[in-house]
Amino acid sequence: MNRNQTRKKSSDVVVVLTYIALVFFGVIAIYASVYAPGLTFFDVDSKHFRQVIWFGVCLFAGLIIMVLDGNFFSALAYFIYAISMLSLVLVIFFGQKVAGGVSWFNLGLFKLQPSEFAKFATCLMLAKYIVRTDVNLKRFTDLAWAFGIIALPAALIVWQGDSGTAIVFFSLVLVLYRSGMPAWILYLGIALIFLSLIALLFENQYLLIAFGILGALLSLMNIRKNRRIIPYIIGGAILFSVYVFMVNFAFENVLKPHQQNRINVLLGKIDDLKDAAYNVYQSKIAIGSGGFSGKGFLNGTQTKFDFVPELSTDFIFCTVGEEFGFMGSFILIVLYMVLLYRIVFIAERQRSAFSNVFAYSVASIIFCHFVINMGMTIGLVPVIGIPLPFISYGGSSLLGFSILIFILLKFDTERYNIVR
Repeated sequence: MNRNQTRKKSSDVVVVLTYIALVFFGVIAIYASVYAPGLTFFDVDSKHFRQVIWFGVCLFAGLIIMVLDGNFFSALAYFIYAISMLSLVLVIFFGQKVAGGVSWFNLGLFKLQPSEFAKFATCLMLAKYIVRTDVNLKRFTDLAWAFGIIALPAALIVWQGDSGTAIVFFSLVLVLYRSGMPAWILYLGIALIFLSLIALLFENQYLLIAFGILGALLSLMNIRKNRRIIPYIIGGAILFSVYVFMVNFAFENVLKPHQQNRINVLLGKIDDLKDAAYNVYQSKIAIGSGGFSGKGFLNGTQTKFDFVPELSTDFIFCTVGEEFGFMGSFILIVLYMVLLYRIVFIAERQRSAFSNVFAYSVASIIFCHFVINMGMTIGLVPVIGIPLPFISYGGSSLLGFSILIFILLKFDTERYNIVR
């Protein structure tokens, strides 16, 4: 047996063990978050036990993925994406309304959330498109198509009423940047984010626009040698003014009241501890009360008495912080860092451009979920309701992330054989 054949049959042990450790950590955290006197670990009706069952489903799905030829996913990327987009449309009309959004198919014994599966479908489709020989992301039309691949599922998910999940898809812009997208587009996006925050912080948008115009006038006064850039300065001032109006208009007329309140809480414009700021306030108390080593397994008080809402899903990190303290939180963060580092390592050793792009897409999705979810619990980002990968309760979430990992592992085991 030659060296290539040996590598073909081996999976990345670090990724596999880290994945299992995170799922195990998640089951323990869910059990702690729902624990009440009399509840046993093997209670089949409990959330943590259902999560164990879903983990079994994930392992079965992983086994099927590992048996398939790696080129299967490349060959059917367009088809998988089309089916996924169709499911996102169908759930709008035939789905079950949960927490204000229509994002779930109720299949009797369980529910499925198509948006979780749209993540790996979009990653496959994006990789398939980028590696085409006729695609150059420095060309406007090619870049527009790539953005369209990302924006389509995001738009459908916003239509469902789940804007939080939609935001995650735009983390794939990092993949576009690495694959040849001009750097100025990424910098422009970052600048617009900061400009949006400034526009929302200023109570008087006309004053902000006046500062922008004043800055343009001062620039014009200092221009003597190169007068050809004057139209660009004037155009920039006009676009600046229009964008400020757009941000404020969208905030007042597009966002729902609870979304407006969450952003105002983050920006420090309101401090309503009984309403908009309640979740984050209680979350901070729970995490801070854990101290260095935590209160002990099943000994949490903030979490046990339902002070923190959505404890087993969006705010699962509160349980970790309160019961396991700084050390438990640190271990969890280290596990994520190891997983992300290893995914990037795997991406770099791929011989196929398709596998390389897909691997970086997986890293972007997981990193975005990780940062936003933990940021929500400590008040660094608005509460937008997305799960902590492999930790939060939810079969669709766990299965969706597991499929991402197993496809990545499959590509890595066949990195000498993937066609594209």
